[in-house]
Amino acid sequence: MATAVETLRDTPFAIGGRTFHSRLLVGTGKYSDNETMVRAIEASGAEIVTVAVRRVDLDRTKQAGVLYHLDPKRYFLLANTAGCATAEDAVRYARLAREAGFNEFIKLEVIGDQETLLPDVQGLLEAAQLLVRDGFKVLAYTNEDLVTALRLEDAGCAAVMPLASPIGSGLGLLNPYSVRIIKRRLKVPVVVDAGVGTASDACITMEQGVDGILMNTALAAAQDPVAMAHAMHLAVEAGRTAYLAGRMPRREVAVPSSPLEGMLD
Repeated sequence: MATAVETLRDTPFAIGGRTFHSRLLVGTGKYSDNETMVRAIEASGAEIVTVAVRRVDLDRTKQAGVLYHLDPKRYFLLANTAGCATAEDAVRYARLAREAGFNEFIKLEVIGDQETLLPDVQGLLEAAQLLVRDGFKVLAYTNEDLVTALRLEDAGCAAVMPLASPIGSGLGLLNPYSVRIIKRRLKVPVVVDAGVGTASDACITMEQGVDGILMNTALAAAQDPVAMAHAMHLAVEAGRTAYLAGRMPRREVAVPSSPLEGMLD
C-alpha cells in the first residue's frame, strides 16, 4: 500500500550523490547515556547521524564511546566540526575525521560568537572552499541569509543548512520567509539545522518546502527523548506531506465549507 507521500510522487532526498529515505537527521550529543541515545535514534527513523569530531572518542572499540554504539552499516555517520571557531580549526578536524575512517561528507560549522553560537560567515566560506577543493562534500551550517547561502552554493557545497533559530534554543522557526526564499533560490538541498524544539516546530519547518531537518537538543533534552524522537519522525513526514499537498489559501473572511446552492428553505 502506497503512503501518502508516495502517492504525491515526492522527489528523492539526495545529498552529494547519496539518496536517503528519511528527511530527519539527528545528532548524538547531550544524551544522559548511550542507551537512551541509541533508542532515540532508532525511534526517529533517521538514517543520517552526526558526530562531533572534537567532542567524541574516535576509537570505535571503546564501549563507553558514542561510535561503539552506532553501526556504520545501519547509519550514515556524518562527522561535524562543532566547536570550531576558525576556518583553520574546522578544516583540520574535517581532515582528522576522514583519517579516522569517516566518509567524505562533512557537516561544516565555524562558530563566530560563543553566546549565540551564530556562524562566522567569512570563516565558513573560507573553510567550505578549502574542503571542497580537498574532495569533501560539505554540508554548511549557516544563518538564514540568502546571500551567504548563494555563496556557499557557489563554493561547491553539497547542501546548505540555514538555522531555524540559535543552536539549542528550542525557539522554532523564527524566519520562515528567509528559509523559503533560500529554498526557492538554491539548487542544492536545503536542510534546516538548529533551533527546532518540538514536533510542531518540525512540522512547520517542513511545510516551508525544505529538504530536511537536523536536530539534536530537541531530542536529547526532552523529558522522554525516545518519545520525542518518535514524535519528530511523524512531524517531519506530516510537514513534508502537507507541503506536497498544498495548503488552502489564507483568507481574512469566513467561507462556508458547504455549498449554498440547493439549500432547503
